[in-house]
Amino acid sequence: MEQKLFSKNFTLVVIGQIISLFGNATIRFALPLYLLNQTGSSTLFGTVTACAFLPAILLTPVGGIVADRVNKRNIMVILDFFTAAVIAAFSILSGGVNLILLIVVTLMLLYGIAGAYQPAVQASIPALVSTGHIMEANSVVNIISSLAALSGPVLGGILYSNYGLKPVLWVCTLCFILSAVMELFIKIPFQRQESGGGVWKIVKKDFAESIQFIRRDKPAIGKTVSVVCGVNLFLSAMILVGLPYLVTEVMFDKAGYDSDYVNKLYGYAQGALAAGSLAGGIGAGVLVKKLKIQKTGNLLILCAAFVFPIAVSQIFSASGMVCYLVMTLCCFIIMFFSTIFTVQMMSFMQMETPQELIGKVIAAVLMFSMCAQPLGNALYGVLFDLCEGYEYAVILFAGSVSLAIAVCTKKIFEGFGERG
Repeated sequence: MEQKLFSKNFTLVVIGQIISLFGNATIRFALPLYLLNQTGSSTLFGTVTACAFLPAILLTPVGGIVADRVNKRNIMVILDFFTAAVIAAFSILSGGVNLILLIVVTLMLLYGIAGAYQPAVQASIPALVSTGHIMEANSVVNIISSLAALSGPVLGGILYSNYGLKPVLWVCTLCFILSAVMELFIKIPFQRQESGGGVWKIVKKDFAESIQFIRRDKPAIGKTVSVVCGVNLFLSAMILVGLPYLVTEVMFDKAGYDSDYVNKLYGYAQGALAAGSLAGGIGAGVLVKKLKIQKTGNLLILCAAFVFPIAVSQIFSASGMVCYLVMTLCCFIIMFFSTIFTVQMMSFMQMETPQELIGKVIAAVLMFSMCAQPLGNALYGVLFDLCEGYEYAVILFAGSVSLAIAVCTKKIFEGFGERG
């Protein structure tokens, strides 16, 4: 384990993440937007994005189990090469098969790969940096993710609007190939564990160990997962479905704006989300010594509170641009506070989990927190269609429920001990 933060191997992980996550952010922006442009249906958009989450939920625990038993470097390399192959296959098949089916399958594969990929990255951090640098390392990884999410949609929006989908696919394919080549040079300490039987027996045993650790050995983690599930269901899903739908189909619907210009505005809004995450990652790194887990509940209350100005602007302003600017600013602030929360929680879990369990425990936490996302996506896809002309009602609903969850769970975090 390295005593300095930016060791050779951690630096290579960071560079590989920059390239890989940029490609990931770009393709996840372009494909759903392409579907929305072709169909104009928020219900279909929400349903497709919900379906895309299912493989991630199923493969995340598998990825965590594999991360504890296989060299994490090899997992990253193989999955990046496979992602490049998936995008290349989409480029070849597009135009020759049913568009909706092809996008659904491609997004499911991409989300599934990401679900198996992230536990390997998160589990590698405690093996590459000392305990005193774990939160800083998580902050760096989160900043990289935010930078990629910031630049990916902006560049993707420009390429997509000016040249169509094909150049976006080529750029993303190249990103994943470069990332895989970069990761070949990473050396991550690895100690092989005893297999203890067949594949199904290993999976069952490892998953049971992670659940027992979360529920009994470290119940604070289990309580945190419950909170995150509620926020993902009622807040994150509303932003994920509502932002593209409101920007591309509602705010500028009668203003006479060109569709390419509106798509660029959506890209900028996505970039604002990523900028908020970037600022939050930097904030978490700067405030590393001042952040206390007992005060984490306040971050969630602030996240929920900034949903209401979005609804107010929808009610009182007839200008689509004013509503757009308010929503973009509020989403930036929401992402700022939610990112600090995420970095703090991930660092807490990594420090409190034994090395031999860290991959599967993180994977189980990610799996449970993601379970609410597809339900929320499908829910808001239907709600926005049902409340056409009254979209502010859906936003008020999301803000009210999210605020209630945040207030009720504040006592949970205040009850944590200094080490959970």
